[in-house]
Amino acid sequence: MALMTSPLTKSKPCLFLPFTQALKLGSPPAILLNYVHYKPKFLPLTTNKCKKEKISSLLDASNKNYSSTKKALQVVADADNAPLSEADEPRNLGKIFLSDVVVRRRRQVFWGRKWNSSDIANAVIVLSSHFLSLFAPFYFTWPAFWVAIGIGSVTGLLGITLSFHRNLSHRSFKLPKWLEYFFAYLGVQALQRDPIFWVSTHRHHHQFCDSERDPHSPTAGFWFSHINWLFDNNYITEKCGGPDNVGDLEKQPFYKFMQNTYFLHPIALGALLYAVGGFPFLVWGMGVRTVLVLHITWLVNSASHLWGKRSWNTGDLSRNNWWLALLTFGEGWHNNHHAFEYSARHGLEWWQIDMTWYVIRFLQAIGLATDVKLPLEVQKQRMAFNN
Repeated sequence: MALMTSPLTKSKPCLFLPFTQALKLGSPPAILLNYVHYKPKFLPLTTNKCKKEKISSLLDASNKNYSSTKKALQVVADADNAPLSEADEPRNLGKIFLSDVVVRRRRQVFWGRKWNSSDIANAVIVLSSHFLSLFAPFYFTWPAFWVAIGIGSVTGLLGITLSFHRNLSHRSFKLPKWLEYFFAYLGVQALQRDPIFWVSTHRHHHQFCDSERDPHSPTAGFWFSHINWLFDNNYITEKCGGPDNVGDLEKQPFYKFMQNTYFLHPIALGALLYAVGGFPFLVWGMGVRTVLVLHITWLVNSASHLWGKRSWNTGDLSRNNWWLALLTFGEGWHNNHHAFEYSARHGLEWWQIDMTWYVIRFLQAIGLATDVKLPLEVQKQRMAFNN
């Protein structure tokens, strides 16, 4: 069965412009590049509607003559090169353990700021699930253990990696609406917030990957990228703006309903588990299971930008990590993913185990997954290090 691939012409405009280099060029600078060629010295452009309008003007200018382009570049530079505050000024705060990644800034999350209701709700979920897990050794039963494994696998693989990530965030394939909504509901039961929040944050991550505006880059420290960023929703708003990048989800009543009733669904699941299997099912099905899936997911944000190998010239810190791929149903092939974010398959080599891809391939074989996107060979050549 033929696989649908993403056309080469659909690559994104570059979100970071090498301004100082562009001014030195004797001919119109190339300003339509794939965004993944970002380097930290590049000039961030797309920060709000005003700057998007500047980009539009900039692109129009580049089609006329170089003097207009140079003038447009200077206007953008003047607007965007305002000095950073002392708290945001990049510094060298040392390398992260066993990694070459340097911490450039640290965000104070837990005190010295005002917590909003979302921050408190996230903290309650994380703390309560960890607290509940402390009872696991005293309430171990084999049925409870397998409940944790079963629900964890279903919510983690089908809910988070297949639905929230590859289907909703990147539109790597299409599903019938009834199946799309079912898998998304499984993701809600993973207690990683509702689909609109999850997808918006992840799209921001790719848009500003490992830059000063990335919602969870390890350049702000390991623990910040792993978990602490979740407790500071104002930080996400400050850096990325509101969830204005998920219009495709917000126009669907199902996802708005999930957003407005998010907390009710895990509570209902917890009540069901308690009714069926008592406290052991609650401890293992809502405590242990949630903690495992949360930390496994968070390792993609932290560890896969710190440890591993880079196969593609993505211009960010993403790495391929085999042991993380085993834990995350294939998400650990993270450098592959950042090179070809539209790809439904992350384990691009035959030996790169990708459980999520195997499920997608099965759904495609039985006619449920369509428009499955994979990178073309010419796209791989463009992203190779020897280019």
